Amino acid sequence: MNEQPYKTSPKDIFLQLLAIVTLYGSAAGVLTLLFQFVNLQVPDPLSYGNTESARSMIRFAVSSLVIVFPVYLWVMHFLGKIYAAEPARKEVRIRKWLTHFTLFAAGLIIMGDLVALVNSFLDGGLTNQFLLKILSVFLVAGAVFWYYYWDMKDTKPTSMAAFQWGVIAVVIAMVGSAFVFVGSPKTQRMRQFDQQRVSDLQNIQWQLVNYWQQKQMVPVDLSTLEADQIAGFKVPMDPETGAAYVYSFKGGMTFELCATFSLASSEAS
Repeated sequence: MNEQPYKTSPKDIFLQLLAIVTLYGSAAGVLTLLFQFVNLQVPDPLSYGNTESARSMIRFAVSSLVIVFPVYLWVMHFLGKIYAAEPARKEVRIRKWLTHFTLFAAGLIIMGDLVALVNSFLDGGLTNQFLLKILSVFLVAGAVFWYYYWDMKDTKPTSMAAFQWGVIAVVIAMVGSAFVFVGSPKTQRMRQFDQQRVSDLQNIQWQLVNYWQQKQMVPVDLSTLEADQIAGFKVPMDPETGAAYVYSFKGGMTFELCATFSLASSEAS
């Protein structure tokens, strides 16, 4: 008598969709970290990106991985226990469809990776930064393809467990490394204060130049800038301490504008 195929339940659909969505989210987070690490360590002279935007993307990628990757691990562990107890549930159609789609997507990404490599070579853009990013895509897509290719088979290589633990270790190491690039939350808060200070000083400088253009003289103190009721300018204070910025009129067209920053220039940039 033929064994009846296992019917897909709403629980199967939920778990399989959750597994594939968290897989894609984790892969995207890992790739984002790798790309931004490369951007910060191997900058391209023709690139118009800035350090702060790279740090912002690193923070978002870390936030995603901290939430999404553990969920993926839990779902896969939970599914493994289900498959061990009920092997028939491994044959549900949605699992096969999603797994084959993942293999298809990973294969396309690898091929696209190679096409981009050849195209960049022909276009003269084969830089170290580009090569590292191509390698990153190849490794992530290759790891996904290799894992799901063997996951579809009844027998798995003995290296599968080592591979799984290796991936977990790499993700943890990458999340830890991210703090080297973006700093601790306290450092980031100090960096934001410094950015506001720079913005305030630039604003004050613009007001001083504007005052000189109208009066043909530089004000002796900053309170003079607030005398214009129509402009409505109010001299900003230090965002952290509330203290006034130091302004010194040196005579003629010379002045000095100072602030006390929380971080050294190398850390603030």
